[in-house]
Order: sequence, then structure tokens, then C-alpha cells
Amino acid sequence: MAGRSSILLVVLLSLGPLALVPCAQARLAISANDGKQLQKGEDTGQTPDSVSVIDLAAYPPKVIGSVNGPASMIGPPEAVVVAHNESFAIVTAAQKFNAADPMHPADDDKVSVIDLSTPAKPRFLQTVAAGPGASGVAMNKAENLVLVAAKMDGAIHVFRLAAKTLTHVGRVHLGAGAQPTDVVFAVDGRRAYAVVQGTNKIMELAVDGTKVTLTGQDVATGKSPYGAAVTPDGNWLINTNVGGALTGEDHTGTVTMVDLKAHRLALSLAVGKTPEHVSLSPDGKHIAVVLANGTANVKSDPNYGSVLGYIKVFAVGPGTLTPVAQADSCHWAQGATWSQDGKLILQQCATERDILVYRFDGKDLTQEKAAKIPFESRPGSIATSVSR
Repeated sequence: MAGRSSILLVVLLSLGPLALVPCAQARLAISANDGKQLQKGEDTGQTPDSVSVIDLAAYPPKVIGSVNGPASMIGPPEAVVVAHNESFAIVTAAQKFNAADPMHPADDDKVSVIDLSTPAKPRFLQTVAAGPGASGVAMNKAENLVLVAAKMDGAIHVFRLAAKTLTHVGRVHLGAGAQPTDVVFAVDGRRAYAVVQGTNKIMELAVDGTKVTLTGQDVATGKSPYGAAVTPDGNWLINTNVGGALTGEDHTGTVTMVDLKAHRLALSLAVGKTPEHVSLSPDGKHIAVVLANGTANVKSDPNYGSVLGYIKVFAVGPGTLTPVAQADSCHWAQGATWSQDGKLILQQCATERDILVYRFDGKDLTQEKAAKIPFESRPGSIATSVSR
């Protein structure tokens, strides 16, 4: 045995540092796709809701597996969270098909665990109820606690997570008219932050085991805040506000930064119409902001060919966001996520039913048109294991 151990040590040393570290993460991106968003003037009927697995290790990225099940594009694109070892994902569904009125989906409360142990064959392990309008979902780094923002319920729902199984253990009511859309954990897991659209606030939550409570340390950011991310150093929360700044009549959407140590608004930056999603690069040095820009939902719209959504990239500093690059995207733009090395961005297009691929070199953002990924249903939420 000693001889064999010596041989193994020599082999490891000859391979260098890569042999001594875990495999790179964020090989997979998980896209939640909505088939029930029917639009007048569009011939396509209902298609299945689904969850798709995209391989980021290959180029161009491609779908390697898909499974039908509850998903929704209505709500912020933070409706997916992925385990750090990519063995499972959790997906919420804020709406479901309404047979009595197919053009108007009904509220839903579904939270599902999807097994990814065989990425080419994802499967639903469990579907449980949160509250109506279940949207943004977050999982702590220990992967034993999951929070879900339920917009129509006005609450954050708390789940214990063990062995890929969710158990509902609590509900934090956020007050009358709250309408929370998203929730994100602090880096240390001792706090979480609810994005509360109805009262234009980020509301801080204290986390003690499975006990989650309001701290009262709230920060007003902008009109109709939507989604959020926390920087890797734990100092800043960056969020979108689809209704614009708190003051004035200008409804241009904003991105704001909250100083989490001082509990204050540090920056409010106008970025454009309907900032749908803010996605941090894995190293925290850049954010991508997806703007729907009032684009048409159907190709028959007279304005379809004249207005596009776009995506902007900003460099992240201590309380600062500096414009770096911008590129046109598509119609009814939804979520975005980064590759592990920060060189690729995937961005969802609901009208076209595809995902665009962009290359980012630190200065320029270029759409790789030949790498577009088609879908049967509308992609509406997306994440990798390092998105949150």
C-alpha cells in the first residue's frame, strides 16, 4: 500500500495544482421555460412548461436535457437556483395555465426540486406549495435553507432543505401591500434581503437556523424594485427598479446599490426602460443588466422591427457602477447568466423563444449569432451554480 500511495502522490504532483482542486463549477445553466403565455396575434398555442439543462463547457452552448414541469416567466428571472455541485436545482412557478381563460394564466405557488445528477435526464423530485405568486428563490451556502418570495401572498416562505427534499417551516409576512418579488441571502447566511415591490423597499431579514424574522433595517431604493444580487464581498446589494427613481416623474428604470453595512442607498443610476434582470459575474467585477425596453411581444406588432431590447454591462466598484459595454438583444427580454470564466453571457428572449449568446472580453460585448439556442417554450428564468 505504501508503494501505491507514493506512486499516486507522484502522479498528482506531476499533474500540478489542477489535480488538487475540485472540478470547475458552472458547467451547467438551468433555464425555466413558460409555455402558457399566449399572445393575441400569435399563431403558436400552448406548449409545455419545462426546465432545460444547458452545457456551458462546450462551445457553442447547447441544451443537453429537458423535462416538462411547472415553470413561469412572469416575475423576476431569479426563479431558479442551482446547487453548488450542480446536483440539483430549485425552480418556482408564479403562474399556471387557466383552462377557463387561456389568455390569462392563474396565480400559482409551486416550488420544485429537479435532480441533475444525470444532466441529460433531469427529473422532478418534488413539488411543494409556497404562497401564490411564488417567484424569486434563494438558497444559503450551506444548502440547508431555501427562501421563496411569494408576491401575491405578501410573504417570504421558509423551507428546510435536506437530501434534496424541501420542508416548509415558516412564513414571514412583510406587511400590507408588500408584493415581494425576490429574495437573496447575505454572503454569511445570517441575513437575507427581500425585494418588496409594493412598498419600494429592500427589507432585511435575520436568519437564525430556520427562524427568519424582520430586522426593521429597510432601505427604499426605487419604484417597483424587481430583482437583486449581493456582491461576493458581502458589502453591496445591487437591484433593479422597473418604475424608476423614487423622486420625480421620469419612469426610466434604475439600478441601485445598497450599502449593506450602513443600511443606506449608495447609488441610483438610470439605465433604461424595464430593467428585467441584474446578473453578477462570478468574480463580482461586472453586472449585466437586461432591459426589455418596451419591445413588442408578438411579431405581428407594427413596432416589432423597430425596437429591440438590449443588455448593458457595468464594472462594479465600492458604491459605483461604471458603464463598460452595451449590445442589442431581442423582444420581451428576460434573464441572463454568466459562464464561470466571465467570458460568455446567456440572455433569454421570450418572444423569439431562444437564448442569445454574447462574448465579453472585459471591454466589448459581442453577440455570437451562430450560437443562438432555440426553445419550444418561452425562456423566462436562468441561473448557474455561481449565480447566487
